[in-house]
Amino acid sequence: MATVLIIGGTRFIGRSTVEEFRAAGYDVATFNRGRHDDPFADDDSVTQVTGDRRERDALERAREAVDPDIVVDCVAYFPADVRTATDVFADSTYVYVSSGAAYGVDRTPKREDETPLADCSAEQATTDSAETYGPRKAEGDREVFAAADDGVRAMSVRPTVVYGPHDYTERFAYWVDRVDTDDRVLLPQDGLSLWQHVYVEDVASALRVVAEEGTAGEAYNVGDEHAPTLAEWIDLLAGVCGTTVETVGASARELATEGIEPEDFPLYRRPPHLLSTAKLRGLGWSSTSHARALERTVEEHRENGRTGREHGPDRAAERALIERLTG
Repeated sequence: MATVLIIGGTRFIGRSTVEEFRAAGYDVATFNRGRHDDPFADDDSVTQVTGDRRERDALERAREAVDPDIVVDCVAYFPADVRTATDVFADSTYVYVSSGAAYGVDRTPKREDETPLADCSAEQATTDSAETYGPRKAEGDREVFAAADDGVRAMSVRPTVVYGPHDYTERFAYWVDRVDTDDRVLLPQDGLSLWQHVYVEDVASALRVVAEEGTAGEAYNVGDEHAPTLAEWIDLLAGVCGTTVETVGASARELATEGIEPEDFPLYRRPPHLLSTAKLRGLGWSSTSHARALERTVEEHRENGRTGREHGPDRAAERALIERLTG
């Protein structure tokens, strides 16, 4: 069976990607700095190579140690990372984990071959900030396309916002905690925010499918095939958590009375963000049902103790507004 090298491989997307390729029968190796707990440290079926992915010599040592047929790059955050990796692994299939944030304009839905990517200045390409994340990912995509033009079998996968077990960002954990612990939940703008999500195991399966079936120089969106609004997510979570939740919608003006803005809520987005997944589905990929994905997500959430509370509005302010709005 072929060998895959996963750059990253210990946290969230990388962790699920290791499990996906291992389940498919691949020989799997990970390459990272070893600064996070490694869930595969005691697993003899996964080879661990330690090094800094931003150092070319370290990437070359990983190439010599593993001789990978496939490289999945989960932690390329700067265009230079992609440029170096596609050169070092020019003889391998290279799959870059990009982002739906790479798109430069709001369209519904965003399509790989139609919607323009974000511009990226030289300064943005080397600046690590939330504001430059999308432009940096877009420039990474352009590095993939340039490598493919030079003969490398390089491709890009663009996930929208990812949820599922082992999500250290805690964005989704905020809403799981709200539904799991409160009988009334405050929703900005009546919960009509539409921000497509994608289950982490579906991102991992997309990376494998693209590595096996994708076309060099192409990008593939990945997202849940059904995109619920924020209010619909609450209903779905309540069903999985076995709770009864009353949702209380609040306008921007009403939120402001408690010093809250709609954007203070995790996973709230003013313009819709929806990615077309038709291109990926054409390769045979499909997404997991929400019932199954949320069951596993909630189960792991209850085990890990993450609440996401520090990522949202003050809970007392939320409750005070709920009381005022409901009388």
